[in-house]
Amino acid sequence: MRPIIVALPIVDRQVSYRFYRDGLGWKAEGEPAEDGVPEPLQFVLNEGMGIMLVPTGGFGWVIGDREVASRGHSECVINLDAGSDEGVDELMRRAHEAGAELVTEPGRQPWGYAGAFADPDGHVWMVTSGG
Repeated sequence: MRPIIVALPIVDRQVSYRFYRDGLGWKAEGEPAEDGVPEPLQFVLNEGMGIMLVPTGGFGWVIGDREVASRGHSECVINLDAGSDEGVDELMRRAHEAGAELVTEPGRQPWGYAGAFADPDGHVWMVTSGG
């Protein structure tokens, strides 16, 4: 088990599965359920971190009577270190080709090289070069 797993609400398991697996090239963990998608739907980001994509109904069950943020309302931004400027460009390109909305084009910022995209459910991922 990874020490940190970030859970994100999603609308459609198939769409999210294809986006992260085929679009970004990330490896899903677990055995496929009846719909062919692993349950729970989890992806490995690195040795210490993963993400779990939870349908909004199930996500609502976990957070109790709190409201699940609607698409376009980000309660957090997830930062992913791509290792180099070229790595940022490559991941941003892959995300865009997989259907991501480009939130911030990759480029030089005062603090480093970065870009940001929103996945099919509107979760914002900032991709940085790590220095």
